[in-house]
Parts: sequence; C-alpha cells; structure tokens
Amino acid sequence: MSRRQRARTITELEPSPAPATGTTEPPPPPDPLYGVALLKMALELKRQRESSPEEILRGVLARMRLSEGEFRAWLAQQGELAKVFGGP
Repeated sequence: MSRRQRARTITELEPSPAPATGTTEPPPPPDPLYGVALLKMALELKRQRESSPEEILRGVLARMRLSEGEFRAWLAQQGELAKVFGGP
C-alpha cells in the first residue's frame, strides 16, 4: 500500500492589510472598577443628601484609590452621566 500526498493549495481569503503609518494606538480600556465607583457614588448620594456630588465623588475615588483625572476623562466620554457630577 503506497501513500500519496496531496498537493496543498494555499488560498488567500482576504488580502492582508497594509501597515498603517502614523496611526495612534486606541485608548486603553477603562478600569473595571469605574462601574463599581459609580454604584458607590449613587448609594452615597442617596444616603448623604446634605453632601454635594463633588464631595462624594472625591471621597469614593479616594477610598477606592482611583485616579480622579482618569475617572473624570472616562466620565466625560459617557455623555449625560457626566452632568450628574458637574461635568460639561
């Protein structure tokens, strides 16, 4: 019994993309704890009605050791949600 090998055919389904020049890297994904921080802020807002949203935001971020600048940048990308915490 003799074994015959088939010739392998390579077909290219899609042309490989040309390397882009001068492109920027996409921003890193947001910290998964941002959602947790929002939930904690909502609970604090409900519990402490006399505190301002700004004070609560800073307190929660400090306790969770999250960067306030990065959180605010992420919050600004969320649109309407930023208005709750005094964003643009």
